[in-house]
Amino acid sequence: MRPLTASTLRGVWATALLPIRDDETIDFDRLATALDRVLASGVHGVYTNGTAGEFHTLTDAEYDRLHELVAQRCAAAGVPFQLGAGHPSGQLSLQRIARAAALRPSAIQVVLPDWLPLGPDEVLAAVARMAEVADGVPLVLYNPPCAKTQVPPELHGRLAAEVPALIGVKVPGGDDDWYRRMADAVGGRLAIFVAGHTLASGYARGAAGAYSNVACLSPSGAARWYAQITTDLAAALAFERRLRGFLDTRIAPLARAGYSDPALDKALGAIGGWAPIGTRVRWPHRWVPEERIPALRAAAREAVPELFCGLTPAEHGSW
Repeated sequence: MRPLTASTLRGVWATALLPIRDDETIDFDRLATALDRVLASGVHGVYTNGTAGEFHTLTDAEYDRLHELVAQRCAAAGVPFQLGAGHPSGQLSLQRIARAAALRPSAIQVVLPDWLPLGPDEVLAAVARMAEVADGVPLVLYNPPCAKTQVPPELHGRLAAEVPALIGVKVPGGDDDWYRRMADAVGGRLAIFVAGHTLASGYARGAAGAYSNVACLSPSGAARWYAQITTDLAAALAFERRLRGFLDTRIAPLARAGYSDPALDKALGAIGGWAPIGTRVRWPHRWVPEERIPALRAAAREAVPELFCGLTPAEHGSW
């Protein structure tokens, strides 16, 4: 697959959510079905092993099987893919980066070692070593709010200057001042990716795309929204306000009740009903009970019906 650059890394990317059986194993048959539906949806790419992909729970055998499946299906469909090689251990991250690089993805997503916070020089050393092991495959640094080491805009600028293999970052975003600092520090050398539900307002201030929780709700709907963002930003911002209203009133209470981010993203997938993923997440985390999904689905379809109309043929069906 052709390597991405900071200028070509754009758009809405959908994660590979893991269908989990009652015995805690991954149902790879259901995963393949979901992946095929994502590939037919019009999203700009597929990625693995973000927080929603429960990367921290995978054995090496599961990691390799997942990536072989994603690489094969995406290559056959001509859809760019990024492989997540993060691990809380930096040493195990290097091993996973090397195995991901052998599949020649469009990019490899990495996280910083996570048991102890890192100082700025340690952040630079970590990413530089990861880039060496990636063997010419570009890197994207995944730095979500739950990361123990939070990278400020100025340090992103140092990374962009000193590690040319780094082409993008996944970050929480921020206010106008944060975007100004980021633009000044990065100078266009990194593609800035933000949370999916903030994509319109982020795009207006310089974001390039999203590793998208909205694609968990509806991959094709998220792709249509991005098209609207690039052609009718005012309408896309109005949609974002309604979307965030639904998330604030219906999903945020689940977060406050203690459900983890993977559990929330799988609940979004169940609300969308576009693939047989289910809501179960791996031990020791709780998952949103299936019986709560119908009411949440009704609320989503009332708040943001555009996400669910005009589904691709592959997305029709009842799960």
